[in-house]
Amino acid sequence: MKNLTWVGLIAIIFGTACKFNTGDKTVLPIYGNRRPVTKMVNDKPVTDTLYQTISKFKTINQYGDSISNKSLDGDIYIADFFFTTCPSICPVMHRNMLNVYNAFKSRGDIRIISYTIDPKHDSVPVLKKYADKLGVSGNTWWFLQGKKDDIYKLSESYLVRKPQEDAKQQFIHDGSFILVDKQKRIRGAYDGTDPKQVEQMIADIKTLQNEPDQIIAQ
Repeated sequence: MKNLTWVGLIAIIFGTACKFNTGDKTVLPIYGNRRPVTKMVNDKPVTDTLYQTISKFKTINQYGDSISNKSLDGDIYIADFFFTTCPSICPVMHRNMLNVYNAFKSRGDIRIISYTIDPKHDSVPVLKKYADKLGVSGNTWWFLQGKKDDIYKLSESYLVRKPQEDAKQQFIHDGSFILVDKQKRIRGAYDGTDPKQVEQMIADIKTLQNEPDQIIAQ
């Protein structure tokens, strides 16, 4: 499968409900680049598939804790990009994300991570205040601050449009929720402003939880 650009992602967003049926089980697709890898097993060559995964990152959450890609080992998670002073899509996205938070906050292996694209303004105290206003507590949903250039580059790993600043220094960013499995592979993308898409994502998370490699992986 070819790498998915911003244009290609639109097809994912509106086609996420499509799943693969394997016997009597439903499995979500895996998105991004992939390449065959051959290794020797019992002196015989065996070809496997190496899938694109989310890049490494280092950030700080709303509690001032260091959060990296390793902090998500063994977790299914949803990621998005936002900034706390966003006047348009971010409030809508995070009102919708609250439904996801409430559905899975009692689970220990489901997380939500929201990367700010305005780290200069969105300090740890600002992120904590933002989380408190939403009614978010605990460690199910992390609001993350990192170096701007690093976060902008990281967005490409999630196959979403890279954030930009216009002439008036207003931030432009993608409004997608990206579903990532325990192997850090992208399994779905959803329009975060559309409640029906978010409902579908909740259903897809439950489907993903039942895949054998998501149950076994730690």
